[in-house]
Amino acid sequence: MPLTNEDIAVNLDNLPENNNLESLFQRPAPLHLEVGSGKGTFLLNQAKAHPEFNYLGIEWANKFYLYSVDRMRRWQIDNVRVLRTDARDFINRYIADACIDTFHVYFPDPWPKKRHHKRRFFTPANILQVHRCLRPGGFLRAATDHADYFQAISELMLQDPKIAPLFEPIDFHPTASADPGEWVGSNFERKYIKEGRQFYTIALAKR
Repeated sequence: MPLTNEDIAVNLDNLPENNNLESLFQRPAPLHLEVGSGKGTFLLNQAKAHPEFNYLGIEWANKFYLYSVDRMRRWQIDNVRVLRTDARDFINRYIADACIDTFHVYFPDPWPKKRHHKRRFFTPANILQVHRCLRPGGFLRAATDHADYFQAISELMLQDPKIAPLFEPIDFHPTASADPGEWVGSNFERKYIKEGRQFYTIALAKR
């Protein structure tokens, strides 16, 4: 039967806490999670390029979430699910230990004002949760156009005495969904390329 929007959209009320998330899909497969999936451009193209993986996108903005769900339905992408919620809370409460193959965090909100830094995705407490959820050898990949945020990310991931020993820096290779000259192939990246912005990337493996 053709996929419906209800097949793709995840109802948080139906998920048990500390879930391995395989119940969202009709098969076991390595699971990739994108934080801030926007309109789903990366998810769509990456899932088409890698049908052997499962993909879960988390998006807070309702209009982008609805667009992404309907987009996957129109393309009949059966290895993607999309959820509207706060990513930090979801990771903390709903993801079991060592069940995520890769976290993708592309162009997250930099929350540039100092008083808002606690809202950033890259905080010590949240990265410890990411580490808990990653399988051994799993990956965390991030890209941003914000130089100050990238410096904060780099200092946290590479220098923080509680975080740095947990991860090994690796090369950041362009995704399968990226066009020539791109790193990720997301809507934000393509918009920022037209604006001439500089990009910063980091990739790490769980030790």
